[in-house]
Amino acid sequence: MKRSLHFVYSLLMLLFTAIGVYAQTGTISGTISTSDGQPAEAVSVGLKGKGLGTITDTRGYYELKKVKPGTYTLRVSAVGLAVQEKTITLSANQSQTINFTLTENAEQLKEVTVSAVRNKYKVDKPSPSLRLNEPILEMPQNVQVVTNGLIKDQQIFDMLEGVTRNVSGASRTEHWDNYARVTMRGANIQAFRNGMNVTMPWGPLTEDMSFVERIEFVKGPAGFMLGNGEPAGFYNVVTKKPTGETKGEATLSLGSFDTYRSTVDLDGKLSSNGKLLYRLNVMGMLKGSHRQYDYNNRYTLAPVITYKINDKTSITGEYTYQFSQVPLLGSAYVFGANGYATTDRDLSLLEPNIDPTKINDHSAFLTFNHQLNENWKFTAQLAYLTFSQKGSSTWASSIYDDNGNIAVSGAAINGDIRRSINVWDAWGQNKLGQVFLNGNVGTGAVSHKILAGLDMSNKQYLGDWSQSFLLRNADGSLFNIYNPAYGQVPPDSILTYDRSKSLRQRAGASMNYENYTGLYLQDELGFLENRIRLTLAGRYSTLKQFDGYSPETNDSKLTPRVGLSVSIDKQTSFYGLYDQTFLPQSGRVYGGGKIKPLTGNSIEFGLKKDWFGGNWNTTLSVYQITKNNIMGTDTNPEHITDEEPVGTYAIQIGQVKAKGIEFDLHGEIATGLSLIFNYAYTDSKITENGGDAYIGASIDSYAKHNTNGWLSYRVTQSEFKGLGISLGYQYQIDRVAGNWGGINPLNVSLPDYFRLDGAISWQNDNMNIGLNVNNILNKYLYMGAPYEDYYYWQTEPGTNFRLSIGYKF
Repeated sequence: MKRSLHFVYSLLMLLFTAIGVYAQTGTISGTISTSDGQPAEAVSVGLKGKGLGTITDTRGYYELKKVKPGTYTLRVSAVGLAVQEKTITLSANQSQTINFTLTENAEQLKEVTVSAVRNKYKVDKPSPSLRLNEPILEMPQNVQVVTNGLIKDQQIFDMLEGVTRNVSGASRTEHWDNYARVTMRGANIQAFRNGMNVTMPWGPLTEDMSFVERIEFVKGPAGFMLGNGEPAGFYNVVTKKPTGETKGEATLSLGSFDTYRSTVDLDGKLSSNGKLLYRLNVMGMLKGSHRQYDYNNRYTLAPVITYKINDKTSITGEYTYQFSQVPLLGSAYVFGANGYATTDRDLSLLEPNIDPTKINDHSAFLTFNHQLNENWKFTAQLAYLTFSQKGSSTWASSIYDDNGNIAVSGAAINGDIRRSINVWDAWGQNKLGQVFLNGNVGTGAVSHKILAGLDMSNKQYLGDWSQSFLLRNADGSLFNIYNPAYGQVPPDSILTYDRSKSLRQRAGASMNYENYTGLYLQDELGFLENRIRLTLAGRYSTLKQFDGYSPETNDSKLTPRVGLSVSIDKQTSFYGLYDQTFLPQSGRVYGGGKIKPLTGNSIEFGLKKDWFGGNWNTTLSVYQITKNNIMGTDTNPEHITDEEPVGTYAIQIGQVKAKGIEFDLHGEIATGLSLIFNYAYTDSKITENGGDAYIGASIDSYAKHNTNGWLSYRVTQSEFKGLGISLGYQYQIDRVAGNWGGINPLNVSLPDYFRLDGAISWQNDNMNIGLNVNNILNKYLYMGAPYEDYYYWQTEPGTNFRLSIGYKF
């Protein structure tokens, strides 16, 4: 691989040297503002008679690249607006800033233009939190964005609900349901928020969609994010920020299983000069379940303040508080010895008299932006996240014979199980900091986009699982999954946990500590008027970690990144990427020992294209990911006891390879007709293990073939204007079951998964009403895996609905 990259680089250098005298171009950029000083979004800016143009973003900013030297008429227009023109003269390698002020104010602009040009399902640029100030079309990386409009149309409430259906190869796997466990390209991917890695053991609490602007899925290693990350990629939740426009929206939702939800989104100015802006999102929800006694009640408060010190400098502070109350963590699990889906879909293992589990999640972000000049920008960001959890979890316990020996490890053939309840109090803390510099410079015919940055993090987690009890029926009988009976557990038999000691004392060795520092430098070289872009980068990472069971480890590594993106035409690009990853891991090794960091690399090639003027786009990619030192569960019988069951100890596997093909389509394919379609083929196997053990075994949970679609049509004219109808599906073929440790040595499969959903809606400028029906075919849908000599799984509800009514003001 190194020889191949060296050959490509050498060939390109010879080519670019030979064409160094090629005609040079310039750039025209600026901002468009309304008469009352607000940014003018979705306004057309172009060179009159030249066929070169763009549309302003949410900041009112526009940029025209690859403009040849000459004199032009720069034209600003939109439907219903007075046209403005300016004559400019541009020299070679010159960058000019041309600003406009419209005669219309922000409210007038909103009425005549914004609703006419906004594409709900497609975006052209990543958020600023992804560091790279360039269109997604030109990035040597597969990036897919789930927009706020799509989230609303599908009535997604949080990261656990259907977000992944909109991205090829992504899926959610079962777990305790307090955080989002997302798999992609054969592995669990990490959670980012606003460009910072917020992943921690069993947390943080999954984000509610009320304060989310978009979700960006970045596939493969992404060194430009400065921090460490899984080779398969990550998802980045981008929160809502002030726009400077005074507006608001309130939504009420009702749904199956006694679900009630309300949200309020307020956006505006706190000062008359527009320097102090705010955004406030509030959410409250009572959400029942198809399982008896199960629920998830939540509320969220998310205020954001932005202060514009001047035209070049701003500071943004945001705080988010999320609260969740559930009966038990793991309450969705069902256990059985006779295979999957052998019980009623609505079976619950809960009892009504168990104290609930409560989670309090706090996060604060502070971001400083300063435009040093027209070519250089400095950004600094700090984040503090902490969550506390007080409650319990549940699992199936072993059944013993009269001699005290284990007769059944978790579930009997006749359906009997012992329901075990464990205390699960926890505390987690993330302290994160980043500074990075973006710049644009030129050296002759070659342009340079520079990214340099520093990323630091300190993460801690404490957990207490030390106390447990069994849910015992008063008559001594066991709970039976085929003939469930509730209300048989006497209240005085339910243990009251001893919390007289602090959590840190009770946790003992059940703690994780991680300290990370990363330095990153990248140069994207642009040739032939930036039609060919070569990325050369490197990241130096240092890591210190401690998990309470193993000695402290210190590691460091230098990882390179090489990318190539070629614009075949203005709407088509080809890319290739080679990147490496260095990722901390923690675990307990039998007899003691060190857990090595995960290292890996990814080779990827892809083709991106915007169609019909950019109304919709497609991405096709092929990849191979190699990972070393991946962790798995120690299943050696000599290391397993009732006090230290499967999952207590970890082992490390030599090497895993994942390869696949992915295709995504997003956007408006015809007037009023929008489509999300994706397909992925994934294959992930253990290839090396210092022997024959596990060779060829699959890793974690995934579907070899995964395809999703969402087709939405809205009437744009006639007396039915505003009426919409949608239909979507999720189809997973050749599903590979997960495993407690991520290893499926027998390659146990799950049945194919197919779900059909639909929606009907109506909207005008101020009001929207939507009715979504999920699982129209009422199929028994589930996720699960084998565990020792029985199975566990989690079911989805049958046919269910959500009705939402929203009003904008």
